[in-house]
Amino acid sequence: MNYYPLNSKAIAVFIAISTSATNAADFDIRNAKEFAKCVSSNVVLERLGTEMKFTEGPQWIPSNGGFLVFSDIPSNEIKKWTPKDGITTFRNPSNNTNGNTLDNAGRLVSAEHSSRRISVTNLDGSTHTVVDQFEGKKLNSPNDVVVSKDGLIWFTDPDYGLQADPVTKQKIGKEQPGEFVFCYNPDTKQILPVAQDFTKPNGLCFSPDEKKLYVADSGTPKHIRVFDVHSGKLANGRVFAQIDKGGPDGIRCDSEGRLWSSAGDGVHIFADSGELIGKILTPESPANLAFGGPGLQTLFITARKSLYSLPVLAKGLR
Repeated sequence: MNYYPLNSKAIAVFIAISTSATNAADFDIRNAKEFAKCVSSNVVLERLGTEMKFTEGPQWIPSNGGFLVFSDIPSNEIKKWTPKDGITTFRNPSNNTNGNTLDNAGRLVSAEHSSRRISVTNLDGSTHTVVDQFEGKKLNSPNDVVVSKDGLIWFTDPDYGLQADPVTKQKIGKEQPGEFVFCYNPDTKQILPVAQDFTKPNGLCFSPDEKKLYVADSGTPKHIRVFDVHSGKLANGRVFAQIDKGGPDGIRCDSEGRLWSSAGDGVHIFADSGELIGKILTPESPANLAFGGPGLQTLFITARKSLYSLPVLAKGLR
């Protein structure tokens, strides 16, 4: 394991990683008073593992003492991390799973690229398809997924997971006319596109009261939009925040309604007003993040080939 000391000064400490070196992470603080409510000034960013291919979809599972699962998409695996055993394999193959979340029964719900479906992992370890098509046509490649308290499953469906024809550059097998945000009702089996004007809908998360849904667009806009939620539908969509380095991917809210987003240079923390509070700068560009550990006060970050953790003062949501 490697440790990256964090402080509010712009320092660069090089720590050997295999045959290369990585800059220590740092803070970029925009609102000191609010940032101090999120992260302590003397915490350490810990690299829990590396040499993976592309990590995504972290989700804390509180059962059996608590553990983290996350995806290594190109390796076709879902990984598992525990303090005792470190990183092991949770599922292989994973159908190139990207995003993961929990349903209200504590089961793992996954957005799978190569199977083009949303799946659920049953308590016995077996999996089954929840939804894999809309209007009789295959989904593109479900990317990220959340489950609301009423049991509805919300997910994004960009075409990132589809292979492109080397000549025409068109996505092979794409059947949907666009890249939508969907809401699926497991009781009625009804699936509805609730937002159809995204370029590349990606990460999504609810506000603590679930009255608002945030959706990242990692395409050309590179912003996060927020919607009002009404009985399985979205309304009043507007831009919540713009990402100034790279683009948004995975996003999470904490219990106070602040939004934490992955970005090109680290994790950006926004107030519920959309104000940028500050950034946690990381050695590798993050793709996603999740709160876990005791009290949901550890921030887990999946960043390219590595998994990182950071103790935080904010309390996360599941």
